[in-house]
Amino acid sequence: MARFSKKNTEAPKAAVAAARVGGGAGNTGMYMVDKFTFYTADPSVEAALQVPTVSRARDLICSMVGCLTIKQYSEQWNGEYMERIYLPPDTWFNQPDPNVTRNFILANTASDLMMFGRAFWAITERLGNGFPSKFTWLPAQNIYTLDQSGPQWFGPSNQITFQGAPLKTQDVVQFLSPNGGLIYQGVSAITTALRLQRAAERFATNEIPSGYLKQTGGEPMNAQDLADMAAAFAAARQQSTVAALNEFVDYKETSHKPDDLQLVQSREFMALEMARLANIPPYLVGVSVPGYTYQNADSARMDLYQFGAKPLIEAIEQTLSMNSIVPRGRFVELDVHGYLEENGMAEPDTDDSDDNGTVGGDALNVASSLPPTNRQRVVK
Repeated sequence: MARFSKKNTEAPKAAVAAARVGGGAGNTGMYMVDKFTFYTADPSVEAALQVPTVSRARDLICSMVGCLTIKQYSEQWNGEYMERIYLPPDTWFNQPDPNVTRNFILANTASDLMMFGRAFWAITERLGNGFPSKFTWLPAQNIYTLDQSGPQWFGPSNQITFQGAPLKTQDVVQFLSPNGGLIYQGVSAITTALRLQRAAERFATNEIPSGYLKQTGGEPMNAQDLADMAAAFAAARQQSTVAALNEFVDYKETSHKPDDLQLVQSREFMALEMARLANIPPYLVGVSVPGYTYQNADSARMDLYQFGAKPLIEAIEQTLSMNSIVPRGRFVELDVHGYLEENGMAEPDTDDSDDNGTVGGDALNVASSLPPTNRQRVVK
């Protein structure tokens, strides 16, 4: 009787056990995953982020995407329209990568989509049914696709390498942005902005107005002597603003000042260009535009979502909704409504109602501008 009462736990455990995705023929790049000594930063991204407007736009969009929660739903026809039925979350929704926060992986995914026009996750573990249960973010600058060199991406790649080693495409989630990568589309604008920034730095380091030294007497100095004298004069000004010249040298101040060169106006114009390049309302990055106003912080949040983050959010949602990630008939959603509800934007607030219980016009206007939603009771 004992042998019939003994439970066999091995079979059920094997049926649901997670399988670690490893290397092998054509998948040696997986050995490089999570080996951070091999990860590198992209010089073009580092240069672009030196422009304050680009850095601010990237931070605003990525911080919004990073704080969104992941949900899933199915659709059901109710006789009039497709109704969303929200379902319990999968195990990886709260933390796709168990080694980092959800905020980290979503924010970096959005950053790669913005900068490169695409982003990548590696599937590091699967359930017994074959669906992924764990992921890790792969920096886009360390990915090279042999069948697409860019900067335009025509679809998911079939030949992916990570740090020069091949990866199996079925073990890589490829996110494609509807917009081109900022570092490809904005080369000219970013270069101009950096040049203006360097010009401003040159004027900022001058202790006295720019000018030149002129020899007025004595034995004529050759080119090398003049260069040495100018260099010594400039270096001394970094230590002291007081200069001493003899009777044979005179200092002449030039008329080219920052205001004359219009560096301030030029940099303001380039900040506006950077806001356009990042697809973000200028006022969100501190650029004033005549005739453009906004009401409050709630409106700014909505503008950030509609004009800047929405294309990237939908790219992530639709990629994670593919049948290779979740079962057929299920759809992944980043909860924008939860983000907007923090300030009471997603639903009309009862505080805005009058004595008769009528909702105020401002609350209705804000609610009507939100993306549609059909919230339903979670199916147990």
